[in-house]
Parts: sequence; C-alpha cells; structure tokens
Amino acid sequence: MKQAQANNLRSPGAVLLISCYELGHQPMGVAMPLGFLEGAGFSPAAIDVSAEPLDADKISRARFVGIAVPMHTALRLGVYVVKRVRKLNPEAIICLYGLYAGLNADYLLDNGADFCIAGEYESPLLALVEMIDKDEIFGSSEESRLPNGVIGDGVKARPFLKRLSFSPPSRAPLPALNSYARLAHRGERRLVGYVEGSRGCKYFCTHCPIPPVYDGRFFVVPQETVLEDIRRQVQAGATHITFGDPDFLNGPTHSLRLVRAMHAEFPSLTFDFTTKVEHIIKHSEMFPEFSKLGCLFTVSAVESLSDHVLQLLEKNHTRRDVEEAIDIVRTANISLRPTWVAFTPWTSLHDYLEVFEFVSKHDLIDHVDPVQYAVRLLIPPGSHLLNGDAVKPHLGSLDQSAFSYHWSHPDPRMDELHKTVGALAEKNSQTGVDPCETFYSVWELTASLRGSAPPERRTFPTDSERAPRLTEPWFC
Repeated sequence: MKQAQANNLRSPGAVLLISCYELGHQPMGVAMPLGFLEGAGFSPAAIDVSAEPLDADKISRARFVGIAVPMHTALRLGVYVVKRVRKLNPEAIICLYGLYAGLNADYLLDNGADFCIAGEYESPLLALVEMIDKDEIFGSSEESRLPNGVIGDGVKARPFLKRLSFSPPSRAPLPALNSYARLAHRGERRLVGYVEGSRGCKYFCTHCPIPPVYDGRFFVVPQETVLEDIRRQVQAGATHITFGDPDFLNGPTHSLRLVRAMHAEFPSLTFDFTTKVEHIIKHSEMFPEFSKLGCLFTVSAVESLSDHVLQLLEKNHTRRDVEEAIDIVRTANISLRPTWVAFTPWTSLHDYLEVFEFVSKHDLIDHVDPVQYAVRLLIPPGSHLLNGDAVKPHLGSLDQSAFSYHWSHPDPRMDELHKTVGALAEKNSQTGVDPCETFYSVWELTASLRGSAPPERRTFPTDSERAPRLTEPWFC
C-alpha cells in the first residue's frame, strides 16, 4: 500500500514537513530542507505546530511526512504528531530527522516512524524522497538501498556528516514572522529573524546532545546563503537576527566576516548569538566590534558555578572565567544572558543557592529567564556522560518514552526542590508574573530550605530598563 501511495511525490503537498518546536523562532529545521526540496522540483507543504494548528487536510493529502526533531521538547511533541499522522493518514511514509532522531531511532522506528535521519539531514532527506518518488526503495532489497545516513527498520546508519551544497532556506510555506517570539528591547517588541552560520560543534561537553551525533565536527554555511536568508527575512519585517549556531565562534573568522557583511547591507539591523565562556575570553578583542556591528546580547552556557560540576561536564571554563567573561561582554556594551543546568546529581543545595547570590551580585537578575533555575540535567541515549563513572551511582533505567535516563540526587531535598521550582516557574510564566519576582521567590524558597535568611530584594527594572531578550524563554 505504501508503495502505491508514494507515487508522484512532486505534486503539491505530497511532501509535508512538520516542525514541532524551535525555541519560538521560525523553524530552520523546516525552512532549510524546504529549500533543498523545492530546488529539486518538489512542491512541499509545511506546518509548524508551535504557531498553527496541525492541519488535518494537509496531513491527509501528504504521502511523505518529515518531522523535524532538533531538540528534546520537539521530540516529545513529535511522538504525538506521529500518532496523529498515523490516525489521519495510515499509509503516509513518516521520517523523523534532526539531532534527536538518530539518538532515539530504535524507539521511534518501533512507534510509528518508517525512517530516521541524524546529522546534516537535508541531503539524505532529499535523496530518500527522490528514491521513494521513483519507487526505488520499497522492493525486496529495501534495507540495502537506503540513502547514506537514513536509518530504517533493522538498518543502522551513522549520522550523515558531509559538507552540503546549501540552497537558501524557503520560508514562504511557514507562518509569518509575527507568529513567533519578539525581541524585547527598550520597551518595544520587534520582529526577529533566525539564521545559522554553522552547524555542529567541535567541542565535547558531556551533557550536550551534539557531540554524540557530530563527534567534534562542525560545518559552516556559506556566507552568501546566510546573507540571502537574512535579506528575505528583513523583507518580511525582521529588524533583529538571532544566529542560532550551537556556538557562533566555532569559526570566529567566518562569523565576524558574516556580521560585517550583514551590517554593511543593513546598518540598523541588530543581532544576538550563542557562544562558550571559553570563546568570550579567547576572542575578547572581537566583542567591541560585535557591539559596533549591532550585537545586543550573547547567550552563554555557564551551566554551573561549581568547578567540580564544570569539570564533569567538560565545559572548559571555571567560575573565575565566568566573571572574566561578564566583564568582557559588559565592557563592550553587550548584555550577557547565561544559561544553567541548575540540577545535576553533583549540584549541592549550597551550589544551587550560590547561583542566586552570584546572579544578584553581578546584576544579572534581569538577564536570566526564570525557567533556567528549573533546568534539570537530561541524559539521552548516547550521551557522553554514560561513558564516565561519575554518573553511574545516580543513574537509573532508560525511560524510552521520555528519551532520557532517570537519575536521582543523593540529597532527596534537591529532587523535591526541582519539582517545586519547575512548577513555580511554569505557573508564573503562564500568569505573567515579573521574572524578577520569580527569581526572588525561588531564592527565598531555597534559602528557607537551608535555614538561611531571606535575601534583600532590589527594585525591579521598568520595561524600558530591562536587558534585551527574546520573548520566548529558553529551554531544551
């Protein structure tokens, strides 16, 4: 049945790509493969379930459905989408692709998916669609004919890690930019575009899902491809660009040239990017120029202030380095927005409290989204943490449906605190409570747990005084 259903994938809507969640921005995980497919003569449709309903008519018309799962939240939603697609269109061919597809391929193939792709997925995805369109893949030797990088039933494949010939992303089939997160700055809300100057990462942070897939490799996207994508998003109304690279300074020369060219063409365009603490220090001389070119803030995965935890996570920075990075960025008139892995098996109650004291001391209260104080270490299948001994005393079984290993803290108060903080942060976010209020509420709760005096509260900033931020709180 699937073989007959797959014919003529070049008809409009026969290929459908679905994004589940990409941190509140227009999804690159759909825009980029749309460009590849359209360039090869296909007419794919798209749905972003984070910004629009799951269109039953589009699903019913589709013969091939690709579901982007670049992160943990997207994968949790993606499993629900697979079930909906199977119910609405039982004969559709379903492929999950992206960072978390390869890590969880066994479970996904047992629960509704026909194929999975990890790594640089655009080329294998296009090759798979082309082979299905030509009826070249559902014969007796199906397994031996899968394109490189494609995982099928009973067929293992390494992540596809080859440099691609990029086409500019196609964004017309996606919801407009005003459906997504805004830049909040000086009391205004501005439309935000999203691009990637590189993919993958050359580092091996043990808690990160990228190293098990990319194995220390990263790939730059050609400058002209990125600039053309920026042009199209500026035409669509974007006045700020987020560079979504896992680390913008993996290729510092490429990145600096890119933002120089962007600024030359669009002098009023502002931007933000993500980079390691280590890179802020190593490339400190670049930050004054980044500021002049329009950088408003940079996100950096500080993760912890405990040098012991940082060593286990192989972050290649220390607490003292974090303080140096703050000074570098601030001196350049750029805001630093640190992210945290607030709960790990090795994070003590003292460590957790120290984060609040540090954030207050360094005037970072308004620079941290409250959800960060509830982030708990995820250990997905394939995690490099599983290769060491440190996590073993705390590790439970793999919860396949949650795509993560269970772990428990040696201090039961920490597991209970995580649940309480998570519920409080979620409730306050949904009800519009000021993030500074949430910060002090969590700090007071934690201090009382240790029997410490409550902190002295400061005056909250007005909307126009707040640090620049995106209106979608970060979480994985």
